[in-house]
Amino acid sequence: MAFRDHLEFAETETSPVSLIHGMWKYSNENNHSLTVFDQIIETPGHKAAVNLLTRERLCQAIGITPEQYIDTLAWAMENPSQPILVDASEAECYENMQDEVNLELIPIPHHWPQDRGRYSSASVIIAEYDGIRNMSFHRQFLRDSNHTVVRLVPRHLRTMMLKAREEGNEVKIAVVNAPDPVVLLAAAMSFSDNIDELTIAAALHEKLYSKPLKLTKMPNGIQVPADSEYVMWGRITLENDDEGPYVDITGTVDDIRKEPVIEIDGLIHRNDPIFHALIPGEAEHKTLMGLPRAPTIKDAVNKVCECLDVHMTEGGCGWLSAVVKIKKNNHDDGIKAINAALDGHRSMKMVTIVDEDIDISDPVRVEWAMATRWQPDKDTVILSNQKGSSLDPSRNEDGTTSKVGFDATIPFGYDRSGFMSVQ
Repeated sequence: MAFRDHLEFAETETSPVSLIHGMWKYSNENNHSLTVFDQIIETPGHKAAVNLLTRERLCQAIGITPEQYIDTLAWAMENPSQPILVDASEAECYENMQDEVNLELIPIPHHWPQDRGRYSSASVIIAEYDGIRNMSFHRQFLRDSNHTVVRLVPRHLRTMMLKAREEGNEVKIAVVNAPDPVVLLAAAMSFSDNIDELTIAAALHEKLYSKPLKLTKMPNGIQVPADSEYVMWGRITLENDDEGPYVDITGTVDDIRKEPVIEIDGLIHRNDPIFHALIPGEAEHKTLMGLPRAPTIKDAVNKVCECLDVHMTEGGCGWLSAVVKIKKNNHDDGIKAINAALDGHRSMKMVTIVDEDIDISDPVRVEWAMATRWQPDKDTVILSNQKGSSLDPSRNEDGTTSKVGFDATIPFGYDRSGFMSVQ
């Protein structure tokens, strides 16, 4: 199902709205509703959508329950599949080929007043170099009509770019906006090895939609999802420029850095295109970044004890904190789960382990488990001088941080009835 097919229940805002703070302001004033803006002042003929991929809307869109979500992603990671390639004549993204590139004429928004300017926050970069393909999210500041400045965090694409630069080469890429949600989920996943995320997306397509993922080739050779709303192709150049400030997932302002410049050589889009204008720091951002980390945490914890579920918490910005539900079969399962969870998501700085009777999505129930089952002096793990997340504004100057884990499970071998709630 294409991106636009998931907008069936969206509100349509027909009043003129500016892409300079206008969509962000409307969302804040209207309870962050799923909205399509069809009268954008600066970009006539183009629409934009916000707030599609919250946890509940995402699961509804792809036809699974939140409880099935983690295991579905884990299955796809274990069962990658190959997409199929279709000609441009069969690809919806080729419905409109622009004669010249002018990124300022598509609805790339300037949401937060604190941001440097207009940012593409939900666009996916597909890159190939030296026989390796990578698909991942990276925010892009719109510098001018055919250049963006991309924040490349220290993961696979940055490694690819650095290797290319050492060899004096640019990296061929495509920038994809508004493919279907399954592709976005796959792009948000991260792996220790160089795994082709499009093969994960293809597996999810076959399982959830009962049809293959269709790709089509751009003029520079990069393959992209055929039904994407917008596709731009170009190169990560050898040039760097200022990127940031930017309100990130934590709701705090990220730093200014020198980051690589992308030059866009071509642009295509669907008829009546709809731009995915994700608002950083809000629920959609936290869903796309945080939810794909849950299966990797669950997998890591399952190697040391029986893990039942993982919830990336709202207070932890969907990134820095999690609650993990286990079935305790040994006295030290809680402590082992803490260390495994922190290893499973290296950017996380806080994790709470609970028993199977706790609703891990309910912060009141989690706090109740803490208050009635956790002893601070023996059920707490504190780790110093750990690799921290660049999204944590409290990290040390060298990028390190301390981390903490709470074992809020019932002590093994105790009479559970004395710990159980009567409510």
